[in-house]
Amino acid sequence: MIARSPASPSPSLLSPDSVPLPLRYFDCMLVVAFLPFALLAGLPALGALVGAVAWIAQRAFGVWLDGVAARSGDFRRATALTFAQGLLRPFVLAITILVVGKLGERSDGLMAAVLVLVAFTIYLALSFIFRPQRNSST
Repeated sequence: MIARSPASPSPSLLSPDSVPLPLRYFDCMLVVAFLPFALLAGLPALGALVGAVAWIAQRAFGVWLDGVAARSGDFRRATALTFAQGLLRPFVLAITILVVGKLGERSDGLMAAVLVLVAFTIYLALSFIFRPQRNSST
């Protein structure tokens, strides 16, 4: 058992705002940068455009909802909002991909799914790398 001396600082969380803005939204920047290449390469345009718009819209919604949860003084409400966001965002993306596949061609749905999957993979990797960490003297 490690005893803390009264002089040792207590651990504190690093702010997520300490991550530079381009790194925080690197997934969105890559999605936007990929669009011209996808269109010039002849990839399914409807799938690429809808996938990009859906990804960026759900990220913007997530940032907004995180802010609402942080500003609410109630811990239960913040937890409920975060939980609802975690369930709602992938559901909306899945429905969007299915609708694009039905309204357009199957290749459009596949393009949207691949674009969202790659963006999510980048987002997940960066969230693990830049998640708030504890400052500790031990």
